[in-house]
Amino acid sequence: MIKVLIVDDHPVVRSGLRALFAGEPTLTVVGSTASGEEALTLVAALAPDVVLCDLRLGDGLDGVAVTETLRRGGDRPAVLILTTYDNDSDIVRAVMAGAAGYLLKDPDPERITTGIRDAAAGRLVLSPELERRVVERDDPGRPPTQRPRA
Repeated sequence: MIKVLIVDDHPVVRSGLRALFAGEPTLTVVGSTASGEEALTLVAALAPDVVLCDLRLGDGLDGVAVTETLRRGGDRPAVLILTTYDNDSDIVRAVMAGAAGYLLKDPDPERITTGIRDAAAGRLVLSPELERRVVERDDPGRPPTQRPRA
């Protein structure tokens, strides 16, 4: 069973994700919060395997700061960013901070649950399009035909 902590400042998103995961036999939501600071407290208390975290959380710590703090603390939990922000610099900041992946909130729900399983297993989670953009940003001089396929 993969234990998930949901971190999002929108109550309807937290509720919707809880409802989505309720039908997943391999996932269990151990808690949820709207703030980065409380997320750090809940991680210590609940020991989730994956923190599903929005990028922007209002005042206080954002998803990248939560990721950086948790990564300094060891291997677990994996942090998977789930957001509406489709900005290359945000994607790179999150991955460089140690996020297990970066998903946009518009994919099929199965992509989110698969992403959680992949993050828990230690695999990088990026859509093919986001992966291509990260590679291009990392090596802008490489001709498009030589860039790895996502």
